[in-house]
Amino acid sequence: MRRWRRDRWARPGAALLAAGFLLALGACRSRPRPSPPGAPPSPEEVAARRFAHIPKIDYHAHIIRPDALDRALALGRPWGIVHYVNLSPSTRPGVVEAYVVAARLAGGRMSVFVNPPWKETQNGPGYGTRMAAALAAAQAEGARGLKISKGLGLGFVGARRELLPVDAPELDALFEKAGELGLPVSIHTGDPKAFWQPITPANERFDELRVHPDWSNHGEPVPSWETLLAQLERRVARHPRTRFVGVHFGNAPEEPARVAAMLDQHPNYFIDTAARIPEIGRHDPAEMRRFFVKYQDRVLFGTDLGIGVDEEDLMLGSTGAEPPTKEERRRFYEATWRYFETDDRDFEHPTPIQGRWRINGINLPPGVLEKIYHRNAERLLRIPEVKW
Repeated sequence: MRRWRRDRWARPGAALLAAGFLLALGACRSRPRPSPPGAPPSPEEVAARRFAHIPKIDYHAHIIRPDALDRALALGRPWGIVHYVNLSPSTRPGVVEAYVVAARLAGGRMSVFVNPPWKETQNGPGYGTRMAAALAAAQAEGARGLKISKGLGLGFVGARRELLPVDAPELDALFEKAGELGLPVSIHTGDPKAFWQPITPANERFDELRVHPDWSNHGEPVPSWETLLAQLERRVARHPRTRFVGVHFGNAPEEPARVAAMLDQHPNYFIDTAARIPEIGRHDPAEMRRFFVKYQDRVLFGTDLGIGVDEEDLMLGSTGAEPPTKEERRRFYEATWRYFETDDRDFEHPTPIQGRWRINGINLPPGVLEKIYHRNAERLLRIPEVKW
């Protein structure tokens, strides 16, 4: 079995642009087909009736090959997800073009972000300027945003294998260029606090870390959680004309007050909800409801879906030892909607591998849901309103 890795992304060559390959992509545009007359409704239909009344943009997805888009759309359509922001493509020649063509053939249901060419750090000073030039070239090919992975701040780069801080001055040119081009920057800084703690049964993310011990930062020569968040705050403050999206609930779901302070201080800062419903769902629901209502123009719905063309290539916020079952796929989406749309109490959260606690819903008003599910993303991406 192939185990999903978060650092996987597509590396398609020119062959992926062949007409035969592209014509095979479907344009999944409609709601799920109803069951035959007299047959009981499928679980997907039941879920759609309850939760899919508002079309959704998944602002945080990893579609690891262009030909996986049709599978992603088929997976999300019963739950109302009709557009994906793909955070995985690189700036290598031909990659953006392949994804953009796939998106066009699917009715424009994907927006392509790119990762900067970190290999430029090995080529000496000026790498930030070279990355900025690569970003401009990617936009010319159809890219709509920039994705910065947690490798910035936690990864070792360059010929001397040194840590590159999130707020390294050399990278100023890259982030300034994103603002100049009008491209939003989705930035992942750090990881859950539990990833800095020993991998023992006492660790609340033990189920996840024992499967992925390489995700642990415990004992590693890396900055602390606090140091990384401070670097992120300095980075956002330094580029007021650049719109940043702090992924995973602003990279600090354990501390909503800290996220709120950043939103208050930096009008150019937004957050997504990807893979952090389990964490924010155990905070006081009344407080979290007030948070979402107050910052309703600055929050973007996301899942951290990872998907390829094979059945085993599926990540629902995180991964366990085996690929998600059909029941786990249903739970992932339904528990997410229950959190946002109901005041249900003490129910299982979307991703069992991320902790064994239960969560409470926050029952957001319809107008707030509209913004979080798609209107805020449309504004940032500068795309038309999504439709079924």
